[in-house]
Amino acid sequence: MESKLGILLWSQATDWPAFERAAQRVEELGYEHLWTWDHLYAIFGDPYQPIFEGYTSLAAWAKVTSRVGLGLLVGAVPLRNPGLVAKSLTTIDHASQGRVIAGMGGAWFELEHQAHGIDFGSGFGQRLDWLDEAVSAMRRLFDGESVTSAPGDHFDFDDLRLLPAPLQKHVPIMIGGSGEKKTLRTVARYADMWNAMGTPDFLRHKLEVLERHCDEAGRDIGQIELTAGCKPIIRDTEREARRVWEAQMEHNRTPMREVEDDDTFWVGTPEQVAEEMRRRKALGFHTFLAEMAAPYDDETLERWIGEVKPLADQA
Repeated sequence: MESKLGILLWSQATDWPAFERAAQRVEELGYEHLWTWDHLYAIFGDPYQPIFEGYTSLAAWAKVTSRVGLGLLVGAVPLRNPGLVAKSLTTIDHASQGRVIAGMGGAWFELEHQAHGIDFGSGFGQRLDWLDEAVSAMRRLFDGESVTSAPGDHFDFDDLRLLPAPLQKHVPIMIGGSGEKKTLRTVARYADMWNAMGTPDFLRHKLEVLERHCDEAGRDIGQIELTAGCKPIIRDTEREARRVWEAQMEHNRTPMREVEDDDTFWVGTPEQVAEEMRRRKALGFHTFLAEMAAPYDDETLERWIGEVKPLADQA
C-alpha cells in the first residue's frame, strides 16, 4: 500500500512569517495533512520561549492553504471545554472548506496548566477518563446529536447542540497515545485515526492491545487509520544530517543530551529513513506524520516526499 505523509510543524522557536510559509510549502509539495501542537509553553528545551496557540494557528492556515487536512497532534482535553473545542473545529472546518481533523489527547505537560491556572486533574488516569468523555461527546455533536451529561460526569453539558454542523459529513477524530488500559480503549471506541510513536516491537505490542479493545467494542481495527510519528532529518550522509539536527536543537534551546535517546528522530540518509518506514509499514502503518522543528528544513521536506516515499513504497 502506498504511504501517506503528513507534516507537523513545531510551533515553538519560530516567528509567524516562517510558520505560515512552511505551512504553505507543505501543501505545495503534496503532503496529505498539516499539523501543529496544542501547547501553551514550549515542550522541547527551555519552556519559556515563543510558541503559538494551536486552534488559532489552524484557523490562520485555513486561509493560506487550499487542500491539506488541518489538525492538532493532539488537542489537550484539560485546556478547553470539549463543547467549545467542537465549536472551534467546526468553525475551522467551514473556514477551510471541509478540511479539519479533530486531534485529541489526554495532555501531559503540567507546567503549562499550572501557570495558566488550568485544572490538571489528579493524575494521568483521570485525564484519560476526561478524554474518553470528551471524545464521546464530540463524536455525537459532530454527528448532529444533542448532548446532555450523565450524573457524575466531569463535564456538565445540558442539551448541547452544534450549529452550524461541520461541512464534512464525518469529521475524522485522531487520538494520540498508547496507554493500554484507557487510551487504546478510547481509540477503539471512537477514533478514525490513531497516532503512535516507537520502535517496531513497541508498536507491534500496542497493535495487539488495540485489536483486543476493538474486539470488545465490536469494531474492526481496519476502520482505524494507523499513523506513525517520526522526526526525520534527511541528508546524503548521516554525519551531515546530524549537523542539521544539532543546529535545530540549539535553535530550540534543547541540549542534545535530552534528545539523543529519542528513537523518533530519524537522522540519516534517504535509505535509512525509508527502512524505518518499511519496518512500520509491515505492521500496517501506512500513514507517517513527521515533526519538523524550526528553523524548518526545506531539504528534508522535499526529499521525504520526493525521494524517500518512493523508496519506502517499493515492494
